[in-house]
Amino acid sequence: MPTTRMESQLAASHSAPPMIRGKKLGMLVSARPEQPNFQRALRLAEAALTEGVEVYFYCIDEAVLGLREVRLQELKQRRMKLFACALAARRRNLPVNDDAVFAGLSVVHEIMAETDRFVSFN
Repeated sequence: MPTTRMESQLAASHSAPPMIRGKKLGMLVSARPEQPNFQRALRLAEAALTEGVEVYFYCIDEAVLGLREVRLQELKQRRMKLFACALAARRRNLPVNDDAVFAGLSVVHEIMAETDRFVSFN
C-alpha cells in the first residue's frame, strides 16, 4: 500500500503519466535497514524506477549498514544511482567497495540541486 504522495501517484496507473516519466528523484536515507523507513524508501525507489523515474539514493548514518541488502543491490542493477557516506562507512568499519559510490555531503547537495523532488527517510 502506498505510503507517500509520490508512491500514490506512481501506483495510480501501470503506465507513467508524462509528468512523471523522465523526472529525477533524490532520496536521503538514514534509517537502519530493519526500520520501516528504510523499507519505505526501497518501495518508493522501486516504484519510481518502474515508472521511468531516475532515482538517486544516498545512504547516510545507519543506512550504510544496508548497502549489501539484496533489494537495494537489485535496484542498483536496475540503474538506480546508489551513493553512500564514506565517513559513515568508515566509522562503522565497512569496506569501501563497489556496492555504492562512496562520497561526502557535497554529493547530497548536488542531488538536492539537480533532482525534481528530494525526500528523506529518517
